Amino acid sequence: MIKGIKGVKDLLPEEMPRWRFIEETARRWATGYGFQEIRIPIFEITTLFARSIGASTDIVEKEMYTFQDRDGTSLTLRPEGTAGTVRAYIEHNRSSDPVPQKYFYFGPMFRHERPQAGRLRQFHQFGVESFGMADPRADVEVIALLWRILSDLALPGLTLEINNLGYTSDRDAYRPQLIAYLRQQDVALCGNCRRRIETNPLRVLDCKVPECRAATEPAPRLADSLSEKARAYFTGVLAGLDAIGIPYHLNHRLVRGLDYYCLTTFEVTTTNLGAQNAVGAGGRYDGLVETLGGPPTPAVGFAVGLERMAMMLPETALASAPGAATVYVAGFGDRGSAAGLSALEELRLVGIRAVSDFRSMTLKAHLRQADRLGCRFTLIVGDDEVTKGFGVLRNMETKVQCDVALPSLSLHVLPILRGS
Repeated sequence: MIKGIKGVKDLLPEEMPRWRFIEETARRWATGYGFQEIRIPIFEITTLFARSIGASTDIVEKEMYTFQDRDGTSLTLRPEGTAGTVRAYIEHNRSSDPVPQKYFYFGPMFRHERPQAGRLRQFHQFGVESFGMADPRADVEVIALLWRILSDLALPGLTLEINNLGYTSDRDAYRPQLIAYLRQQDVALCGNCRRRIETNPLRVLDCKVPECRAATEPAPRLADSLSEKARAYFTGVLAGLDAIGIPYHLNHRLVRGLDYYCLTTFEVTTTNLGAQNAVGAGGRYDGLVETLGGPPTPAVGFAVGLERMAMMLPETALASAPGAATVYVAGFGDRGSAAGLSALEELRLVGIRAVSDFRSMTLKAHLRQADRLGCRFTLIVGDDEVTKGFGVLRNMETKVQCDVALPSLSLHVLPILRGS
């Protein structure tokens, strides 16, 4: 027997209502905020990710799935969605459109990580990217969208953490101070952090190892190196969040793992996922479009993990989701089986979800399957019903039954379903 790859999960039918509910909620809020859906390729030229994410990041150094195409071109399965969206924005000259370019996407991402709860090698994200607006209100808009989606899903224990990374020049001034401090703490740091001192020192601040967090608590703070312009921008973001009533927590350690972020960076965490406590995160990345060959373009966005949202989604939220009544058609007997097939098709053509089990030969067997499938109604069509011209519509919860005329079946069934 061939089994699936470790860290790559099947999403079975019984899990899909949860996923659809999450996706539909995210899509509804995103379109309400004026974002449009975009679909980008699952693999791209490797250079796209190396240049955008940063050659010294863990993703590029250790986690990307990279392979050679037949012509020798290096290709990579996308580890995140921002780089591909930026490439599409540039390639299709979207900057020439005078209206704001705001996109959202769903899809699988790929990173070669050690599989654990909430962290897979193939995982799924919902993300948004907003291009062209260098204004704190654009940051507030995407943060608000993330918060509204997660709040609407009633995910428990949420905290919005936010930080100011300043401009590149601010970080350039700060980096030597941090490196000098970290070199003095070398023996107290984990292996990953010791390696990052020279390549990506800000990431040491975000390490979750308790010893590393203790060692870096007295470290110089980026906030002390920020320019007045960067401070003023961040003040505008916080004022906007205050104005619309979104709570936040300032976290000076929040630096994010990708090189392209500047100014605002944010993350929504939860108390319900253990060590992997981040649900969604994002920030501003004003230099990325230009880095990848496009015109200077301010941008801000976020991505949120669908697996983690699915793990946290309360059953009560799913139970409250509106769902269409399913009609099970119990067609049995020579004439009843044929009439049942016609009834199935008629109901489906008017938008009613209708199912049957063609293996069942008796009414008792059909009713048993209707119960197993969780159908709210069963339409009983046997030979006698065909002769009379009336099927029997049975409410599987209340056991109340009524006759419905077979020649105009959908006209009689629809009002009953709407009133149920």
